[in-house]
Amino acid sequence: MELIIVMVGRTDRGFVSEGMSHYLDRLSRDVKVTPIIVAEEVHGPLERRRLLESERILSHVGSGDRLVALDERGDELDSPGLASFLGTWRDSGVRRVVLAIGGSYGLAPQVRERADRILALSRLTFPHQLVRVVLAEQLYRAMSILKGSKYHH
Repeated sequence: MELIIVMVGRTDRGFVSEGMSHYLDRLSRDVKVTPIIVAEEVHGPLERRRLLESERILSHVGSGDRLVALDERGDELDSPGLASFLGTWRDSGVRRVVLAIGGSYGLAPQVRERADRILALSRLTFPHQLVRVVLAEQLYRAMSILKGSKYHH
C-alpha cells in the first residue's frame, strides 16, 4: 500500500520540515509514502480560493484510491483505531491511500464528499502546518502498531 499525503502550500517552518522528514523517513521503511505539495491560492474570495486548492488536491486522487480528508469536523480516532482501518484497507488490497490536508481555511465540500473517511486529529484547532507533523507521526505510529513494534506502548 502506498500513502500519498497531499498538502496545500509549501512547508515554511523549519521545525515542521524537520518533523515531517523525521517521521516520513521512518515511515518509508515500512510503506511507500509520497508527500505532494499543491499551490496555495492567495488571491480572490475565500470560497474561490478553497475551491481551487481542493481541485488541486483532488487532481491527485485516482478512481481506485481511498481518500482520507483531515477536517476538524471529522471522526476522532485513537492511534489503534487509525491503524485498524488502514490495516483493513491494506489487507483488502487497497493500493493507494491519499490523505488530504487543506490550507489555512480548510477543505472545500467537494473533498469531503469524495472522501472515504473524514478524520479529525483533535477537536483542538491546529495550524495546518503543524497538522503535517502530527499526521506523519500518527501514520508512523499506525504502521508500527500493525507490524507489532514497540514504538506504540
